[in-house]
Amino acid sequence: MRAAVLQEQEQMACKELSTPLPGPGEVVIRVRNCGICGTDQHIYHGHPGSAEVHPPIVLGHELAGEVTGLGEGVDTLAIGDRVTIDPNIYCGSCEYCRSGRLHLCDNLQAVGVTRDGGMGEFCAVPAENCYPIPDTMSFEEAALIEPLGCVLHGFRKLKIRPQDHVLIVGGGFIGQIFLQLVRAEAVSRITVSDPAVFKHDTLRKLGADEVVSPLDPGTVDALASSADVVIECVGRKDSVEMAVRAARKGGQILLFGVAAPDAEVSIRPFDIFSKELSIMGSFINPFTHAEAIALVSQGRIQLEPLVSHRFTLDDLPQAMRDYPKLGVSKGMIQL
Repeated sequence: MRAAVLQEQEQMACKELSTPLPGPGEVVIRVRNCGICGTDQHIYHGHPGSAEVHPPIVLGHELAGEVTGLGEGVDTLAIGDRVTIDPNIYCGSCEYCRSGRLHLCDNLQAVGVTRDGGMGEFCAVPAENCYPIPDTMSFEEAALIEPLGCVLHGFRKLKIRPQDHVLIVGGGFIGQIFLQLVRAEAVSRITVSDPAVFKHDTLRKLGADEVVSPLDPGTVDALASSADVVIECVGRKDSVEMAVRAARKGGQILLFGVAAPDAEVSIRPFDIFSKELSIMGSFINPFTHAEAIALVSQGRIQLEPLVSHRFTLDDLPQAMRDYPKLGVSKGMIQL
């Protein structure tokens, strides 16, 4: 099979590999689509936090395709089944797994992170990580079920009321999913902050009442203590500090953006105390895959229109190298 292999930091090449065989409890997937995630870029560039990744490896943890091989003991799937993959593999025996907090597993593994993933024509995955999709769902939509599931996990942490003003910091792919979920709650007002002006019309069409740029003079001051709920989707020092400043008394702040492990922010504890803020984190996607499939299949969440760039496998080495310069909101590999 052909796959894009990360050979070492910032060195990726398309190569011929042996098609994987399914181990006990596994299936082999003919990959049809694979999303490109910010995590893939962190790994590609060797950013802090990617030390658990050991090249050579095939990246790609947002994938969907057809079952082409069944391992020993697999009786829940059949050849030809169309599936989307939850990439996260839990040990089941650590303290967190045994207390129902699987996503915090001490021995967490993941397809496309610690083992070969979807940036190749075939991929071996545990059968229990496969979720059948309806015939009406495209493989491109199915590949994006994983990030939607991550967003749902974070969204569930919030208590959103009809009278709330919600501020979404970051209008990229993740912010656009959050925007759709918030709009469905029929809140009083939704503001999205994003410096890329070319995204603003799309954000308004998706339901934002107001779209602002944090680079415009006065924007950050105008947003101060204005929002009941702030969803931070960027993971930068300035965006996190802006999120805390924008929360009003009694506000909730969801820090969803993936910051570098060594990043630090300046927050005044007095603001958290005096405004009685609730600040929450959100990590991966426990128990949300089935709900994400239902939301997309029912037409309640749109994913395909959010894909800004589509690549072939041959495009991938250059695309991964040039990704920051291409203005990609969401990249998708078509295999």
